[in-house]
Amino acid sequence: MRMKWWILILSVAGILGLAMVVPCLAPAGQIPLTSRYKALEPIRHGNLTVFPVVASTAFDTREFLTLDEGLRSGDVVVSESGGITPLVRPRRPGIRDPRPGGGAQVNQLVLVNNSKRPLILLAGEIVTGGKQDRVIGKDRLVPPESDPIDLSVFCVEPGRWTGAKMSFGSLDSAMAQPAVRGRAMADKDQQKVWSEVRNAQAGVAAGLPAPAAAAVGGTSSYARVMQNEEVKQKVDAVAAPIQRDYQSLIKQLRDRNAVGVVVAVNGEIIWADIFASTNLLEKYWPKLVRSYAAEAIVSPTKSHEADLKSAQAFLDDLEGRRQTVETEPGLYRHTETTGDDFKAFELTSLLPKTGFDLHVAKMAE
Repeated sequence: MRMKWWILILSVAGILGLAMVVPCLAPAGQIPLTSRYKALEPIRHGNLTVFPVVASTAFDTREFLTLDEGLRSGDVVVSESGGITPLVRPRRPGIRDPRPGGGAQVNQLVLVNNSKRPLILLAGEIVTGGKQDRVIGKDRLVPPESDPIDLSVFCVEPGRWTGAKMSFGSLDSAMAQPAVRGRAMADKDQQKVWSEVRNAQAGVAAGLPAPAAAAVGGTSSYARVMQNEEVKQKVDAVAAPIQRDYQSLIKQLRDRNAVGVVVAVNGEIIWADIFASTNLLEKYWPKLVRSYAAEAIVSPTKSHEADLKSAQAFLDDLEGRRQTVETEPGLYRHTETTGDDFKAFELTSLLPKTGFDLHVAKMAE
């Protein structure tokens, strides 16, 4: 096995950062990606194609909490900086309060996980409310009964900076489409996120009747665009058949560990989402399939069809030129791999009795 040079960026408990270049070899006995995941025959509707993915191994993820579950139950609280009461619970020695002075900031929210379960946050999940709607910029884990933490986000609502309440909810069953999600994850650039939001808004409006197009064009909110009745009907027309067919397929494939999908739009492979278990996939599937459908309706031209061989090749290729690793010891590791024509992101749980990838996202570039 040849040696690679990887850039490791280590973050210790969110306080200290250290960057270094070190030679790194794959651990002995590590399962190659090619033996872990297999793409199956696709499900197609219009210009959207999804290839179900099964895994050689699945893991127990029942103890993990999703953002939607936490917000609905009230166990998870998201607020503008300064909007959470000073101490949710007695602060542990040596832990500083992460909330900055000066009040609300565009790219910063504060989150508290009051539940007894670790919380999964996925890049692309939208939280609505406060002074602006935001999209989470990076996969991460939040420990049970957490102190308030800084939540790195990107605004997806250029133009509003007022709010009747400081708290947030989730845009249930929705996630930013891959183009918007990718700008947050890969570029980490607010202007590029805003640019992609405007592109999505224009693309959606172009296919609507004049009154609906005017309504979509009259708002800067990505969430409101996606909640527009005309837009919802267009998204549902693409998403519903695929959601129904794959939901049925998931049940059939449960014994084969159905864990994700490879996604193609207009015959081009653009994305993959893979989870540690069928159970976790099922929780995210309704919002993911709508995000893929939203991408499809923005670019309705279909040139050809993606095939199974291309989908499997996309799954197999994770040989990158550079790798960046951020670790919160004992909690999670986030790995970003850059290849010649892709970026891949792995969220690995480091909690006791875990050590497995909770979520892998890969985007074509």
